[in-house]
Amino acid sequence: MHHSPVGVVIATRDRSARLAVTLRHLLALPERPEIVVVDNASTDDTRALLARDFPQVRVLALPFNRGAPARTHGVRALHTPYVAFSDDDSWWAPGALAAAARHFDAHPRLGLLAARTLVGPEQHEDPLNKVLADSPLGPASDLPGTQVLGFLACASVVRRTAYLDAGGFHPLLFFGAEETLLAYDLAARGWGVTHCPDVVAHHHPAPGPRTGRPAVVRRNEALTAWLRRPLPRALARTGALAADARHDAAARQALRETLARLPRALGARRPLPPHVERAARLLEGT
Repeated sequence: MHHSPVGVVIATRDRSARLAVTLRHLLALPERPEIVVVDNASTDDTRALLARDFPQVRVLALPFNRGAPARTHGVRALHTPYVAFSDDDSWWAPGALAAAARHFDAHPRLGLLAARTLVGPEQHEDPLNKVLADSPLGPASDLPGTQVLGFLACASVVRRTAYLDAGGFHPLLFFGAEETLLAYDLAARGWGVTHCPDVVAHHHPAPGPRTGRPAVVRRNEALTAWLRRPLPRALARTGALAADARHDAAARQALRETLARLPRALGARRPLPPHVERAARLLEGT
């Protein structure tokens, strides 16, 4: 039986109907990837649905919600050299995982590949595609595509050894804008992070705003600065948050949650090596 060199990990919680749609797409792929679903302590019928309708999918049932680091449990459970992440509302285009595997096979330093994301049934280009394609970091001779320090988690493929070497998604961030920190940590350890638009993911997010999302994103941007960036940068980011908190409820919440987590961030602080800090500044236009 043919085994794909790329496995798929999905972290999910309380979205069984959307998860079922995603799994049907993934199970229809010509690559026939092994799939691991990490269930973040769902309270709906997710586990019953998986057992009944998707017996061929491996399930890791976590006792409580671990957020984005749940994906690391899935990566550890797989033994494929490469791992693609999907969310419960995203899946891979036919042939995308095979294309990703070819890039990883040909480029031993490649640690993470950021795909091109097409959104919804209309397959609109995700705005991030252009940002990644236009990255000022440009190409590298020993990597495919364009060098980046950002990606969309549900449209990324990793080299399993690189992901585990970098420590995976950081538990302090939990969920939301968790990608930048992982890109920093991969680059700090010498792994390449690139955008390859020939690898395509489909994302079908639920319509409407995601409650609480702006506060979480701003909190995690501030915490990422405290964890990895020079202190003046972290102080400036937190100062801007404090200024906005005077008139913005989301900024107030972000500031409260940042300060609550600050002791842990300082304890885990590892400033980026100079070449990665330079790349981060170039991306920020400073």
